[in-house]
Amino acid sequence: MTLLSIVMPVYNEEQWVEEIVSRVMSQPLNVERELVIVNDCSTDGTRAVLDRIEGKYPDSSVKVIHHSVNQGKGAALRTAFAEARGDIVLVQDSDLEYSPADYPRLLAPILDGRADVVYGSRFIGEVHRVLYFWHYVGNRFLTMMSNMFTNLNLTDMEVCYKVFRREAVKDIRIRSNRFGFEPEITAKIARKHLHIYEVPVSYSGRDYSEGKKIGWKDGVKALGCIVYYRFFD
Repeated sequence: MTLLSIVMPVYNEEQWVEEIVSRVMSQPLNVERELVIVNDCSTDGTRAVLDRIEGKYPDSSVKVIHHSVNQGKGAALRTAFAEARGDIVLVQDSDLEYSPADYPRLLAPILDGRADVVYGSRFIGEVHRVLYFWHYVGNRFLTMMSNMFTNLNLTDMEVCYKVFRREAVKDIRIRSNRFGFEPEITAKIARKHLHIYEVPVSYSGRDYSEGKKIGWKDGVKALGCIVYYRFFD
């Protein structure tokens, strides 16, 4: 049976991580699954929560790795990708902004042989929480710039939910340590001329009082990554 590797970077999510793991592992799927969690040197109680969670799954379907130094989302995903054993790899954030209930629609284009890569999209018709106008503008601007440099027509380059056939990305080296992962992986899969699909996903965004971490400086850096990974890597 097909094995799905769900890779989850975690940083200071003591309040939410146990719930998202429960949702990931209880989601009914027609594939086997493993969950690879990388704790990026959290400074709250996340480590203890994750160690307890790992102990609940003695069948090794949940694996927790702890970074000794905080490095960022991209670095955590680099570690998780190296540990993942699945035929398909799916990126899952560790908060509750994205719902594992969307897994079947994300996996369908790969499982039926149409796609090598599937992106979710928060902007093509699904339910979403109403939050920050300028975040929306920033996301759309970065997606447009990415599309200009990659010649893709994505609607949501910055979305968390990205799913890959292992063969499609096994030779891609991720260099970005922080949120530059999104434009970097997009640029590198675009160069490979893979079959890319996009499907709608629901979104329940957080505000900063609820622990949201990405800010305008990350948007500026993402713009630099769009250019850099198009021409220099």
